Amino acid sequence: MNPTASQLRLGAFLGIIGVVIFGGTLPMTRLAVMGLDPWFVTMGRATVAGVLALIAIFVLRPPMPRKRDWPIMVLASLGLVIGFPGFAGFAMQSVPSAHGGVVFGVMPLATAVAATIVAGERPSPAFWMIAAIGAAIVATFALRNGGAEVVTGDLWLLAGGACAAFGYAWSGMLSRTMPGWAVISWALVVALPLTVPASIFLLPPSFEAVPTTSWLAFGYLSVFSMFIGFFAWNAGLALGGIARVGQVQLFQTFVTLAVAAFVLGEKVGPETLAYAVAVVAVVAAGRFTRVSAKA
Repeated sequence: MNPTASQLRLGAFLGIIGVVIFGGTLPMTRLAVMGLDPWFVTMGRATVAGVLALIAIFVLRPPMPRKRDWPIMVLASLGLVIGFPGFAGFAMQSVPSAHGGVVFGVMPLATAVAATIVAGERPSPAFWMIAAIGAAIVATFALRNGGAEVVTGDLWLLAGGACAAFGYAWSGMLSRTMPGWAVISWALVVALPLTVPASIFLLPPSFEAVPTTSWLAFGYLSVFSMFIGFFAWNAGLALGGIARVGQVQLFQTFVTLAVAAFVLGEKVGPETLAYAVAVVAVVAAGRFTRVSAKA
């Protein structure tokens, strides 16, 4: 069944809220790994978010996932709770967050591919053309801003992007039958047997030696990037469709650049704004293309 116009609008709105929150992830990750081990950041943020998820489940008491949903839940957890944060953490040790932001500009196309493979969605040729144009705009932006250099960090970013794209597709599938907040909550709880002991093992030897900015960034990643952002994002994917709502991720590049400029002092010039306008136009055009749901 295809989403209605009102569902598309609400799905896009919720998706944008998620994108704004996720847009701060790379700059905050870069700040965090300046003073903390990337694997500790990965496991620690998942542990903190997992505790919050346990509280939410205890208070709100959502129904247990169906038996057939658990394998998908585990896959979503591996992609979003472990894979993406881990690869992003390693990437932020060697490339600026703004560079990562433009590389992740291909995320909407990757999410559409993942939705086609795992969720059975069928984007029209027009959708693929517009998605490719959007990715090309962001890629051009990357090349014009020094993003052409192929470094190890880019490989980590691409691996993280693949984990996120498939994680979004799997969590979006689950969000069709349960609330988005419940999906990410269960995904975090599933990972706790791994993340809790790993976090304890990876604790920094001296808390005082870690800069305050790294701890604040770690807190943002734990509460917002790993937990609250998914409440809106998963609901948006379920309402508007994974491939279509996934296109609002094109905005994430520019949210990331804005946060990087404010937090890390990276320069964002008028050229960025021009590319942002182009991306907005592409995303708006994408709303008028057809994306059929699985029959």
